[in-house]
Amino acid sequence: MAMVDETLYPIAVLIDELKNEDIKLRLNSIRRISTIARALGEERTRKELIPFLSENNDDDDEVLLAMAEELGVFIPYVGGVDHANVLLPPLETLCTVEETCVRDKAVDSLCKIGGQMREKDLVEYFIPLVKRLAAGEWFTARVSSCGLFHIAYPSAPETLKTELRTTYSQLCQDDMPMVRRSAATNLGKFAGTVEDVHLKADIMSIFEDLTQDDQDSVRLLAVEGCAALGKLLEPQECVAHILPVIVNFSQDKSWRVRYMVANQLYELCEAVGPEATRSDLVPAYVRLLRDNEAEVRIAAAGKVTKFCRILNPELAIQQILPFVKDLSTDSSQHVRSALASVIMGMAPVLGKARKFWGLFNSDSYFEANFSPSHYMIVTFFWWLQDATIEQLLPIFLSLLKDEFPDVRLNIISKLDQVNQVIGIDLLSQSLLPAIVELAEDRHWRVRLAIIEYIPLLASQLGVGFFDDKLGSLCMQWLNDKVYSIRDAAANNVKRLAEEFGPEWAMQHIVPQVLEMISNPHYLYRMTILHAISLLAPVLGSEITCSKLLPVVVTASKDRVPNIKFNVAKVLQSIIPIVDQSVVEKTIRPCLVELSEDPDVDVRSFASQALQSSEQVMMTS
Repeated sequence: MAMVDETLYPIAVLIDELKNEDIKLRLNSIRRISTIARALGEERTRKELIPFLSENNDDDDEVLLAMAEELGVFIPYVGGVDHANVLLPPLETLCTVEETCVRDKAVDSLCKIGGQMREKDLVEYFIPLVKRLAAGEWFTARVSSCGLFHIAYPSAPETLKTELRTTYSQLCQDDMPMVRRSAATNLGKFAGTVEDVHLKADIMSIFEDLTQDDQDSVRLLAVEGCAALGKLLEPQECVAHILPVIVNFSQDKSWRVRYMVANQLYELCEAVGPEATRSDLVPAYVRLLRDNEAEVRIAAAGKVTKFCRILNPELAIQQILPFVKDLSTDSSQHVRSALASVIMGMAPVLGKARKFWGLFNSDSYFEANFSPSHYMIVTFFWWLQDATIEQLLPIFLSLLKDEFPDVRLNIISKLDQVNQVIGIDLLSQSLLPAIVELAEDRHWRVRLAIIEYIPLLASQLGVGFFDDKLGSLCMQWLNDKVYSIRDAAANNVKRLAEEFGPEWAMQHIVPQVLEMISNPHYLYRMTILHAISLLAPVLGSEITCSKLLPVVVTASKDRVPNIKFNVAKVLQSIIPIVDQSVVEKTIRPCLVELSEDPDVDVRSFASQALQSSEQVMMTS
């Protein structure tokens, strides 16, 4: 009897916790049902645990959501795919609850289970479940059913396939907009499982009904279906059936529908082919770039680079660039910000022939090696690069000087994409003055973005140009009022030393950095100590011992405890870099003195550094 009671104990605990008023206990119980199932065994899980969960009438959405998630991975605990059907009843119940996230998770779990079930079990158990949900009296069941058709359809016999297509068509014409929305959302998945002959007849008919729905929330979801269906159809069929819908949607009375078109349009270009793109999709995209609603222009502006990649450069320059220029002065800062985040990507797209031109930049080379027709081709490529410089560069400069910091930040973060196209000379003449101006921007995040871009700019400009134009800025940032700027400036100094080498750093960075250690404000002195700790591994043992270490030791006499314990941290980082003799003669005496400091934090960090030095010595 005791043995029986012991085997019943896990399920008894589960039942007690599931009925508890405390939601945390109920959640904990649901999340442990896999543990309970292992304790019960596969047979008792099928006969006791799953029926109990099916009858559970918990009204808390968190508990139901956890149950829906757990059941999706429960097949191993009920005896494998042979018994997967026992998991369907509790999930079917969860598909009918009011909370959307619970229904969605239940549908996901049903899809996982259905994807593993045997074909005969799908026909016997899964398809009847889909039909019951589709015929449900309450709209929630019908909403959930739409996400299951693509699992049920491939395994169904021909008669059931016809019934499933008819049922889906009825759901697309349901009285409840929520059901039609779900049908529109899942149409692409369902269409991917339907045979070609029925795709062109039944599915396209369903799609046309959805595109003419009186609810804009249904039509905007049909826009997503355009891209999915376009990939399933042949190009000529896509032009006949999908293209007119997209063109109409781009002029829809609802801005939300036009917004969805702006997001999806570039995906359709490959489906319809270059001719239809040039004649129909480009004018549609231009309309979206000029839309009255800022949200639509934001979406269109954010896709401008992707759209131009699909077009040939000549078409992009002639038909898209003029409207991009208008967007750079748009009244909405969010439109300009969206454009700034992608506009730099257009430079390589439109100026990608620059390297080609560089190979053939003399007339004598052409006369010897090319016919007049070849000369015209290369001249066209030069025109493309010229268009990049003449038309894109003013847009870059305009956005770099925008009054809103987000716009400036977005353009700064992508500057590296344009350097390879416009060249260093033009960069230094046009973009560099704007960059120098932004280095003193009133918004610290803009200054931070510029700092992070400096090492890349330095590598492209070279040592000489960098020293003349940007060297003083890098030192200036070490004394910025904002900590994040000072910290980034210290890391920037290290990256510059790595880029140009220790000798350059010894001449142009080290003297100026060390001079700042005498700043009257202790926060700035801390920044210099941080910069020294970063520079030491780059500069090597000799320079560290001769130039950096004496300054650090002197700083250990500072009257501010924060400086002294940072000295201990810097000395600890220097120990592995220098010789053991330097540690013994210079570093350890300094740390011993700090370990006797009145301040508890200074003593603590000094003790840690001493322990580190002892470990290094033992290892040596």
